[in-house]
Formats: sequence, C-alpha cells, structure tokens
Amino acid sequence: MTNRRTLLKGLAAATLLPARGWAAAGSPEWIAAARSPGGDHALHGIGASGEITFSIPLPGRGHAAAAHPYRAEAVAFARRPGTFGIVLDCRTGAIIHRLSPPEGRQFNGHGAFSLDGSWLYTSEVVAEGSAGRVGLWDVRAGYARAGEWDSRGVGPHELRLLPNGNIVIANGGIRTDPQDRTPLNIDSMRPNLAVLDADGDLVSCRELPAELHQNSIRHLALLPGAIAFAMQWQGDPAEPVPLLGLARDEAPLTNHPVAEADAFRMNGYAGSIATNQDLIAMTSPRGGVAMLFTAEGRHCATLDRADLCGVAAARDSAFTMTDGGGAIWAADPQGLRLRRRHSLSWDNHLVRIAP
Repeated sequence: MTNRRTLLKGLAAATLLPARGWAAAGSPEWIAAARSPGGDHALHGIGASGEITFSIPLPGRGHAAAAHPYRAEAVAFARRPGTFGIVLDCRTGAIIHRLSPPEGRQFNGHGAFSLDGSWLYTSEVVAEGSAGRVGLWDVRAGYARAGEWDSRGVGPHELRLLPNGNIVIANGGIRTDPQDRTPLNIDSMRPNLAVLDADGDLVSCRELPAELHQNSIRHLALLPGAIAFAMQWQGDPAEPVPLLGLARDEAPLTNHPVAEADAFRMNGYAGSIATNQDLIAMTSPRGGVAMLFTAEGRHCATLDRADLCGVAAARDSAFTMTDGGGAIWAADPQGLRLRRRHSLSWDNHLVRIAP
C-alpha cells in the first residue's frame, strides 16, 4: 500500500481494454441484483435492449455491485448491514472469492474499484457505534484484505472514484443498532461528504447546513467538475426538504429544492442517483417517481412509475431505470419507454459497465 499513487500512473495499459473482458460475458451495459418469484436472489447482466446476458446466484439479497474496469468480474454486496461480498466471474458464473469484513465490521452495500482495477474499496461500519470505514482489498493478491481507512464520518453508504483517483464518500450520519438497523441518533446526526486521496488522507469534508442535519447523504453520481448526491430525510415528514445536493470544487454544499408538490411526492426518500452529461436523475421507490434535473440542479421533469429505483446512464436515451415489477425502462425528460420486462423484482441499484 506504500506506492498507490505510482500504481495510478499505470492506467493506460489497463483501461485500453474495457470491452474485451466484458464482451465474453455477453457485453452487458449494466448489472443489477434481483429477486425471482420463488425468492431466490441473483446478479444479472443487462444488455442494451434490456435482455439478460447472464444470471449468477447470490446467497441472499443483493444491494449494489462494483464492476471491474476491464475484467468481466463484479463484486456483489449484501443489503446493508451485510457480511458478504461475492466476487463473480461474469463469463462463467463462478464465484472467484468470498469477501468477509473483519470481526466487528459490516459491509454497507457499496464498493468501487480503483481506476486501474488493482484495488477494491468497500463501504463499511464498525458494528458497534457505526463509525465509518473504507475497506481495502488487494485485487492482484486474490482480493486479500490489506487494511482500512477512516471514512471521516458515521454510517457511510455509497463511495465513488473521482477521475483523479480520489474517493468520495457519502457519510450518512446515522448510528444504527447493529442487529436491526434501528436509528439511534436522529436528533444529533451529522452527515457529511468526505473526499480522501489515494493514500487515505483527508482532502475535504463538508457538512450540510444545520437545518438539514437530518438529511442523510446516501448516494453519489459524478458530473464534470461536480459531485451530485441524493439524500434521505430523517426529520419531520411534513417538511418538503430538498433531496438533491451538489458539491463543486471546495465550495460549500448546495441543496436544490423542487416545487412543494413534487417534494412531497418523493416522500422524503431518494433511492438512487445517476448522471449523463448535463442531466441528473434521482429516483424514489417510496414515492413512485423519478426527478430529472439539469447539471445546475434545476428540476426539469417528473416521471411516474411505481417502485422505480435503479438508474444509470444509457447510450440510446438519457438513462435506464428499473423497478420492483421487473421492468427495465429507457428514460429521458420526455418520459419512460419500456425496454423489456422480466419475472424479477429488481433491487435498488443499476450499475453501468464503463464504456
């Protein structure tokens, strides 16, 4: 772990071949976890038209996954708080490795590979107290555990790699009971958006305004020069608070409200977020809606669909979205168009395979 900046300088050889490995797995555009009508769980590859390119069983309910940048490998994470991370060969369906957090740690549903694919970073908490950790796994050493970093917050959820190799972490701020996820600190929670460099040192850590301290920062998406984040309100449900935030450079975090009627439709809950060039999409399965915004945070469309949650950028439309009824949708400000429907219940997240 001593020369990780040196490793990041060797990106070119690794990233020139993104399609070759994934082509062997049916060239999926996205991956997502889902539950079958019989109650079984699996990770699925999804092609450009919504067809399923592969299906690999999981030992329990999945949440998000991390796709290797050039090898047809994915790590599927348990729904938080969870203790399994399954490294899958998406060409053969084989389980390559089974990841377990150290004693007293729990996975929190998300992970990301380093830009060159040499390292896997996982979102974790210390079970007692919910202090945040970033787990470090050495991919070249067979996904061996290599240590951990302080996430600089409580209850981290999603983490993402920035183009410069830094890591941005959504520290949700909620301390939970390790057994049943009961929130324990709603009155005093302090979510933040933290950025760590390639050695785990703190680059920045920004909190929301005091009046929004109960807005848990959960999910992340990247724009040119900015980070978009989606929140889940833990305060009074009668308050129509903004659920979209933006972080630019070192400026304070900004919040971007919608009209009051639309805010109430979100039901205080953003389930996932994605970006595509100059658009942001944020879904609410509880509200049965997706909100689209410009890159500046201006609300530009509301799309209606029950249990809509998974969202990722697409090539033939702005976004692809998935719902709990098994449908896969093309989405843009003009509306939703059905790509395909399957006898599945898609879980919360849709992960794009990098082009």
